[in-house]
Amino acid sequence: MPYPDLRLFALEDSRRLGERVAAALGVPLAAHEERDFEDGEHKTRPLESVRGADTYVVCSLYGDDRHSVNDKLVRLLFFIGAVRESGAARVTAITPYLCYSRKDRKTKPRDPVTTRYTASLFEAVGTDCLITLDVHNLAAFQNAFRINTEHLEARPLFIDHVLQHWSGDELVVVSPDVGGIKRAERFRESLEKRLGRPVAAAFMEKKRSGGVVSGEAMVGEVEGRTALIVDDLIAGGTTMARAATACARQGARRAVALATHGVFAHGAGTRLDTPELERVVITDSVPPTRLDPEFVRRRLTVIDSSGLLAEAIRRLHEDGSITELVWD
Repeated sequence: MPYPDLRLFALEDSRRLGERVAAALGVPLAAHEERDFEDGEHKTRPLESVRGADTYVVCSLYGDDRHSVNDKLVRLLFFIGAVRESGAARVTAITPYLCYSRKDRKTKPRDPVTTRYTASLFEAVGTDCLITLDVHNLAAFQNAFRINTEHLEARPLFIDHVLQHWSGDELVVVSPDVGGIKRAERFRESLEKRLGRPVAAAFMEKKRSGGVVSGEAMVGEVEGRTALIVDDLIAGGTTMARAATACARQGARRAVALATHGVFAHGAGTRLDTPELERVVITDSVPPTRLDPEFVRRRLTVIDSSGLLAEAIRRLHEDGSITELVWD
């Protein structure tokens, strides 16, 4: 075993991802117990010694048909507390999808700021570090936590995929709304650097009021190009579908959605199953269990993030630099 003082756990619903991370890291998953009681409560605990160990816990915090977001969050918090009280030298939570990160500010009177409250919960149980992937608002995330955080980006994974499939096309990187322009521009700059030639940019107007999305204007040159619509997540699917339709109206050759987290709320598959959107590409941070299997077969590509997560663990364990994983 290359790292005898490292323990890697993966809670039940993230076990498949954890197994891939363990394989990439070259270590076995440590054993643990998750037990449900008849009254709805549960218990989680490590089944092997963690005393003095550098301990990592993989648990992506999305809701599904088996466990709600709240269930998964509490299970992770309780497990971290148990590991901390069992003498672990350091405990790092690996949450590729971090729940409640979209509610990062007050938009109405007396609104909760759940990003900050979630951070307080991790701090309260003794978490030393939290690793996540493409949060909705990076500044809010960094300001919410008082513990060490490492924010990874799926951008290099998506760029590798784009170069594999569409490197010969004239490309344009599209932000589906004004708020995502910085994210899309960073992606465009990295893609341009890898290609060694210019890549165009565009963005779409979007307004949201009372849950209703409006706005049709597209700013930028997309005609005759492959439009790469870049966002951090897909929930309802409306934003991506509207952006793809707008690109088609402006004469784009094809439209491809690139989003780190495929949350896919009810009805998302129907909205995304439009001829204007050729492909949807996500990472494995959230399994696409809510989508129709036929849609998954025809239109969806899932990129493996385990190598990126494993490399982050390796560098943290060896007191190395995370910078090269984030900046290029």
